[in-house]
Amino acid sequence: MSQTVIRFNGPRDSVRNLKAFKEEIAEPTKYEVLIRVHGVSLNYRDIAVATSLYPFPVKDNVIPCSDAAGVIVKVGEGVKKFAVGDHVIGTFDLSNLFGQQKDWNNGQGGPIDGVLREYVCLPAASVVQIPKESPLSFCEWSTLVCTGVTAWNALYGNIPLRPGQTVLFQGTGGVSISGLILAKAAGARTIVTSSSDEKLDFVKQKFGADLTVNYKKHPEWSKEVLRLTNGEGVDYIFENGGSGTIGESLKAIKMGGNISVIGFLSPAEQSKMPDVASLALAKGAVVRGIVVGSTQLLEEVTRFVTTKGLRLPVDKVFDFKEDAVIQAYEYVSSGSQIGRVCIKVAE
Repeated sequence: MSQTVIRFNGPRDSVRNLKAFKEEIAEPTKYEVLIRVHGVSLNYRDIAVATSLYPFPVKDNVIPCSDAAGVIVKVGEGVKKFAVGDHVIGTFDLSNLFGQQKDWNNGQGGPIDGVLREYVCLPAASVVQIPKESPLSFCEWSTLVCTGVTAWNALYGNIPLRPGQTVLFQGTGGVSISGLILAKAAGARTIVTSSSDEKLDFVKQKFGADLTVNYKKHPEWSKEVLRLTNGEGVDYIFENGGSGTIGESLKAIKMGGNISVIGFLSPAEQSKMPDVASLALAKGAVVRGIVVGSTQLLEEVTRFVTTKGLRLPVDKVFDFKEDAVIQAYEYVSSGSQIGRVCIKVAE
């Protein structure tokens, strides 16, 4: 039997080099499961892969994307944990079952083929079951693989978030909105930054953000954050900008607070790089790089979402056709979304 897969055809210098192909469906080995993919969600990483901006290994002609949810249609003879018909999601790094990710050689949609296809074989050990009776769509569940785990890792992977603490999220992309939903459910106070009042109003109304800061109106936004927190600062920051925003984050963080460096959306010129070491020392702050997370963390966040009955942030869904997939990539590239952009592969 054959399936449709999407690959990069030729140089990775444009999302328009995504092409559909017909290929054979693989058979699961002894300890693998074959999954019928139903929903795939896109990350900023996928745009970086498409345009050769991703700073880690990518194989030639790769099948992109790492985040998928679907149904098991076949199990290897050695698999005892899963059965045909189970609803599942798979880990970003197939080798990272627990603890810290060891390298960048096993992330789906980069150094190995990803999930933008109708069927995918994954090691059973790297798969997490999701409830069949859940009101969440497959697209919603797929968003947990990278952004959900990244947000969970930032909040619970080192020093666990406690109720009543304050978390600041830079921007309104997938990681920030996923983190906002998780933090609110855990009893935290939340602050969201953006350059758009329209987006800030939306996240207040839709996702319950407690406070917002427009960083266009407040270029030194740490001062506004300190004002909103009576001079104390915040306990956690989702640092999505990188070197261009880390200086403001270190000014806004509370003494002993946690800054999770997640993205690289706003790089600074070398001459304008802040003295991160001195600023972190002065605040007694933890500055920690987040590289998604393990299967164990995926299990934890799945259990939390299920127990709390949370809905996950899907902004827009596209069809699984070559032209529609390209449109989905272009939409993510535009930065217009609030939450995640998904591709419905099957009903």
